[in-house]
Amino acid sequence: MSISTQEKPAVASPKTSSSDVKIAAKDVCVFYGEKQALFNVNLDIAANQVISLIGPSGCGKSTFLRSINRMNDVVPSCRVEGLITLEGQDIYDPEIDVVELRARVGMVFQKPNPFPKSIYDNVAYGPRIHGQATGKAELDEIVERSLQRAGLWNEVKDRLESPGTGLSGGQQQRLCIARAIAVSPEVILMDEPCSALDPIATARVEELIDELRQNFTIVIVTHSMQQAARVSQRTAFFHLGILVEEGDTDQIFTRPSDERTQDYITGRFG
Repeated sequence: MSISTQEKPAVASPKTSSSDVKIAAKDVCVFYGEKQALFNVNLDIAANQVISLIGPSGCGKSTFLRSINRMNDVVPSCRVEGLITLEGQDIYDPEIDVVELRARVGMVFQKPNPFPKSIYDNVAYGPRIHGQATGKAELDEIVERSLQRAGLWNEVKDRLESPGTGLSGGQQQRLCIARAIAVSPEVILMDEPCSALDPIATARVEELIDELRQNFTIVIVTHSMQQAARVSQRTAFFHLGILVEEGDTDQIFTRPSDERTQDYITGRFG
């Protein structure tokens, strides 16, 4: 079964030029102890685009995603080789402040994970710890703006002091997106953000992704090829730790250049 992009045609994107590259990976290898999870990945990610990382389970797509904001640092056995740059700056440079990096490169996880705090405090948490608000009025403004951008403000504006954990699953995930964008990141990483959501909540998050790319670069890992076709301008296919091919989403799904990509998107394996 091949995947059609007719539901919502992906926006064609030109080849990434050096001037609009937001993130660049060069010869990136990742190891967990003796096991190598990624092999010489080379990938340029343009600003203000959505790129989907697809491939079967265990192919390395989440490992690559977590390398972009150094989430793999929390795994003692993990070792990253090669070069990953954010606007030309090596993110693994020893001088890099990892906390500051993660403010620039936010992350939304597979399962909604609001803090056990109020809706307001969930969104205000990042700006508070990064000192981005000089007072209550400015913090209020950041919270409202973030919730509006996450498409959640009208649903929660009258109960900001209620626990974030009391929201529905789809609302919790949008709260987590609001929390991520509250610190004004440049990049948002999303690791299967809709896998725990129902179809209606999934559709709302997908609409939100399309809106957010006007201001953010978004990298999304998804097992749903239909979702990749709907939300992304570019798609990268991983298999057995190798980046097999990357290109315009429409081209990857209709005219892949590698037989392994064709086999995956037509369901021969995965």
